[in-house]
Amino acid sequence: MSPSSIDDGFFHDVPITLIPLIKYVFVVLKANDNGEGGTFALYSLICRYANVNLLPNRQQADEYISSFKLKLPTPELERALNIKEALEHKSYLKKLLLLLVLMGTSMIIGDGILTPAISVMSAMSGLQGQVPGFGSDALVITSIIILVGLFSIQKFGTSKVGFMFAPALALWFFSLGSIGIYNLLKHDVTVVRAVNPAYIYLFFKKNGTKGWSALGGCVLCITGAEAMFADLGHFSVPSIQIAFTAVVFPCLLLAYMGQAAYLITHPQSAERIFFESIPGGLFWPVFVIATIAAVIASQAMISASFSCIKQAMALGCFPRLKIIHTSRKLMGQIYIPVINYFLMVMCIIVVAVFRSTTEIANAYGIAEVGVMIVSTTLVTLVMLLIWRTNLFLALCFPIVFGIIELLYLSAVLSKIMEGGWVPLAFASVFLCVMYTWNYGSVLKYQSEVRGKISMDLMLELGSSLGTVRTPGIGLLYNELVQGIPSVLGQFLLDLPAIHSTIVFVCIKYVPVPVVPQEERFMFRRVCPKDYHMFRCIARYGYKDIRKEDHRAFEQLLVESLEKFLRKEAQDLALEDNMNELDLDSVSTRSRDDDIQDFDGVGELKIPLIRNRNQRVEEAETSESRTELPASFMCADEDPSLEYELSALREATDSGFTYLLGHGDVRAKKNSVFLKKLVVNYFYAFLRRNCRGGSATLRVPHMNIIQVGHTYMV
Repeated sequence: MSPSSIDDGFFHDVPITLIPLIKYVFVVLKANDNGEGGTFALYSLICRYANVNLLPNRQQADEYISSFKLKLPTPELERALNIKEALEHKSYLKKLLLLLVLMGTSMIIGDGILTPAISVMSAMSGLQGQVPGFGSDALVITSIIILVGLFSIQKFGTSKVGFMFAPALALWFFSLGSIGIYNLLKHDVTVVRAVNPAYIYLFFKKNGTKGWSALGGCVLCITGAEAMFADLGHFSVPSIQIAFTAVVFPCLLLAYMGQAAYLITHPQSAERIFFESIPGGLFWPVFVIATIAAVIASQAMISASFSCIKQAMALGCFPRLKIIHTSRKLMGQIYIPVINYFLMVMCIIVVAVFRSTTEIANAYGIAEVGVMIVSTTLVTLVMLLIWRTNLFLALCFPIVFGIIELLYLSAVLSKIMEGGWVPLAFASVFLCVMYTWNYGSVLKYQSEVRGKISMDLMLELGSSLGTVRTPGIGLLYNELVQGIPSVLGQFLLDLPAIHSTIVFVCIKYVPVPVVPQEERFMFRRVCPKDYHMFRCIARYGYKDIRKEDHRAFEQLLVESLEKFLRKEAQDLALEDNMNELDLDSVSTRSRDDDIQDFDGVGELKIPLIRNRNQRVEEAETSESRTELPASFMCADEDPSLEYELSALREATDSGFTYLLGHGDVRAKKNSVFLKKLVVNYFYAFLRRNCRGGSATLRVPHMNIIQVGHTYMV
């Protein structure tokens, strides 16, 4: 190997290391969703500005959540509106966008398998040249032991060992930079000439197809870039930008330069260049630091996998699993037992089967570049739709980075038969699981919408609902945001009596990271007042923690319902007085719109918490335009309000009952074979083995009543 060829080869590292520096640190990190990163965070950001979610449960009232909108620049508005309209009205674009996001997420989970395997094996491979008799079998066994230990401590959370991450990584990068400078000065400082772009032309001219194939090995220089974005919730954007620019990038560049200089005088050390280039007396300290760094890198990728799956679950793209929050202070630190054990088993299988880092590296390259291409596409869409960036600048981003990434992807795809098929297999499995779950969930929701109970039937039944009303509050859980669910009819048929107060509770995830507690609930009245029926939509962000027990949830729900009743009474009293004063210029809602809109197709008319600015403006308008007469009746003096509050307190004292529908989803008989296969077998299997409603709600079994219900889709 000649010095010039080593210089040419080193130049490969330069353009690809610019991807995490320029693309991720200075562009992609800015496309965060209120501080959260990852492919699903980008998807959530896009869903806020264009209604592209396949689950049709979005409401206009969701836009009043304080964290729903961002302050955006205003140019290029017409182009952004055209893109928004195309995404919202063309179903194939919605499905294509969802598939793209699911592919990226699947590859990130694949990285969660490959990163621990290759990181630990790479660190342990340093012993092969130092410990006599430490061969492949010892390498595999040692790596498996460390991996088992790594996944076993996940249940304790990152916070328990996180205090050592910063000093360990600081020492690691200091070691890389110092060893790089040492090798440069000792062996050949002229290797810095490799930054000259002319060498890339000389390299391909000299090596041809072999040079193109060698690009695949350079992908390992940027591993972890996507994990940095996915784990964004643990850090701030400026802190990552400063740390990467001032510490990480310079130290890595010095390390690569030093290794190139070492190879000029020791070309036979190419296979173990990192450990061979360490000065003799520093091997064991650096080996220990490298092992710790490998564990930290693996931890970051495992945490990123947990975060992506939780986001996917919240947005209806992954079966419900048990999630354990390992930190009381940092809500992003979670642990998913099923996924943890799955990743551990897959890591052990990968290490035991491949037995070397070479084939794992081939597999790792495809997963890493695949995620990068997905991120490039989504960030370009964010530029055009949300940032409304100048068209030329927006197109420069995918052209520049897309060409580089496609070039490297073509190189790593040539390694498919040498281990590259592994991430594709993992990604395919997760993609099928996520798309099947989303497909089945959308069909189930559409079936619920079609099967809603008509308001005419409810009025025919009367306030007794055709049965006996007993004291108590029945919380009937369903997914509808509008209308009366058909499962209520099943309860009326199966139960001898129904509760005096019924609340249709919908747990709804909105495309924001966090919903403030005071904006959590939205209420509306269902049917006339004497029915005592309400709808409550409990809104959560995809990073929100649902840790409250059922008693805290019940207390918060009742308090919010009382506030809703008082607010409703105040609005109606104010409206009546305005009508008496004949103030036509004052914009008010009619009584029929607020209370008698029973068809279930309108939005929530009286949200519990309105937009703060809207409240202030309305208050100022009311004060400036009119003075209420002295005879104006306070809402607390309204007899009908006092009666309702008294009935609510009586029902609360009698206790809560959770009414759950145990639904079975089946494809219609006239459906095509593929749909029957997916819905009746694959989706049904996922529903049977995912976390059930009673477990998710953490409610005692004695407070739950379930009825069976079949949804024909």
